[in-house]
Amino acid sequence: MNKRVKATLLGLGFDCKDGHKRITKGKNFVLLGGSKDTHEEMQEKAIKFNEKLGTRGKQLEDINFKEFKEIARDVGMIPEKD
Repeated sequence: MNKRVKATLLGLGFDCKDGHKRITKGKNFVLLGGSKDTHEEMQEKAIKFNEKLGTRGKQLEDINFKEFKEIARDVGMIPEKD
């Protein structure tokens, strides 16, 4: 029996100075830490990433690294190419 591999985006924020423990779980992602602004930005990008996957008709575990980088650039997770 083949078990389907499940992929998850993991977002980590390290700039929290207010003592809050921020954790957000969603479809294909888990976000931990960060300041209020950083955590909100991670949420926005993770949601946009999932939307882009949906427009391609794919799940996170179905894309290759090239597709991952394309989507990540589109949503601002990684810088544009020079």
